Amino acid sequence: MEEKNTTIPTPKACPTHKSKIGGQALIEGVMMKGAYKGAMACRLPNGTIDVETWDIKNNVGKERPWYKKIPLIRGVYAFIFSMVDGYKCLMKSAEKQMVEDENGNPVEDEQPSKLELWLDEHFTEKTVEAIMMVFMVLSLGAALLMFLFLPKWLVGLVPFLKVNRIVQSFAEGIIKIIIFVAYMAVTGMNKDIRRTYEYHGAEHKTIACFEAGLPLTVENVKKQVRLHPRCGTSFIFLTLFISILVMCFVPFTVPWQRFLCSFALLPITVGCSFEAIQFAGRSDSLFAKIFSYPGLQLQKITTREPDASQIECAIAALTPCIPENLEDDKW
Repeated sequence: MEEKNTTIPTPKACPTHKSKIGGQALIEGVMMKGAYKGAMACRLPNGTIDVETWDIKNNVGKERPWYKKIPLIRGVYAFIFSMVDGYKCLMKSAEKQMVEDENGNPVEDEQPSKLELWLDEHFTEKTVEAIMMVFMVLSLGAALLMFLFLPKWLVGLVPFLKVNRIVQSFAEGIIKIIIFVAYMAVTGMNKDIRRTYEYHGAEHKTIACFEAGLPLTVENVKKQVRLHPRCGTSFIFLTLFISILVMCFVPFTVPWQRFLCSFALLPITVGCSFEAIQFAGRSDSLFAKIFSYPGLQLQKITTREPDASQIECAIAALTPCIPENLEDDKW
């Protein structure tokens, strides 16, 4: 496929402009969300870029509902809806990778497996979607057990760590962080996940190019750093770190009791993490840089250097999200 140098003018912005546009890497694509618009751009099997856009309402100024304004509550809301929107876009991006014939019908690249044939024969499309939702819930449950229960159970096996709840909380937190880093590193060895990490890098670089006030070209985007303080990886790390501080106030030492408490306190932990990432994203202070440093280092695992075609997708996703008035885009 012949590469092209995509040049898209950028609205005039000062070099210190901090945008509220954020995104997510998809399967062969990128999703972006701005003040008024959301967009996803995917590289189709035929080499073209497919772009979908949608309106985002009540997201700026006085029009925002109360739950988007109150500290802590707004963080829980943002986390839940970013998860839901991200999952929907991820599923859409997967569907776009299906090759279609002249009539728009999907073409199978290879013979279906026995399991696929059995599912087609015994289940309707809606039933399969329901099964996928159940699988997603089970996956979420498995993640909660891995990050909330397993560290507490492991620490509970070591008697001297349970003498002091602060020591116990820090030991649990260290195990959580080790699990998270190991999971990211192992999954990054997979070829498909590695490509997703490359699109993640393209997302960060494109936003950085826009914040620098440069025209959105492949060459300009390539020059940017792929690490960004508002990244979801940094948010997860902050959540893990803040959970240590929150659990220091829990008087229980029995693993299952601490698990129930950590689950009940999860909204507070997520809300605090959201406020922390807000601060990290808007401040250039030395404290903010020190605060953001661990999360930025973890992004070296979850982002990879993108190629020109991946950057083109990120540019195509970002462009519709840029508002005419940059005052509405201030972070």
